[in-house]
Amino acid sequence: MSRQLATFVLAGAHYAVDVVHVQEALRSQPRTAVPLAPSGVAGLVNLRGQVVLTVDLRVALGLPPLARDAEPMMVVVTVDGEPISLLVDEIGDVLDVDDDRFEAPPDTLGPELRDLILGAYKLDDRLLLALDVDRAVAA
Repeated sequence: MSRQLATFVLAGAHYAVDVVHVQEALRSQPRTAVPLAPSGVAGLVNLRGQVVLTVDLRVALGLPPLARDAEPMMVVVTVDGEPISLLVDEIGDVLDVDDDRFEAPPDTLGPELRDLILGAYKLDDRLLLALDVDRAVAA
């Protein structure tokens, strides 16, 4: 059995979410800051008249901030029926991956990252970390 995964890159590592969670992928939009919001909340964006919370995945995964001159991309996912925008470094392809390539998260992952990763797909040319979207947004 295989599944389709939407892929993206953060700090050089490759991540994936099941396409059933993905609404769209697009360039970053202007964000409105949310006063007193947790550090992982990057703000609110207006997507065609719908106000969408934006989460900075680098903060959620314990990664250093993106360089000031770099422009993040957005992957809009659905969590509990609501769209949430995830800031990522770059958007990858949609891949068909066989379930037999799925393994437990690597031991080399730090504890904050391990809690947000469902496991890893061993591809021919790289490791693809399967992100738990619900936990990442909650973090």
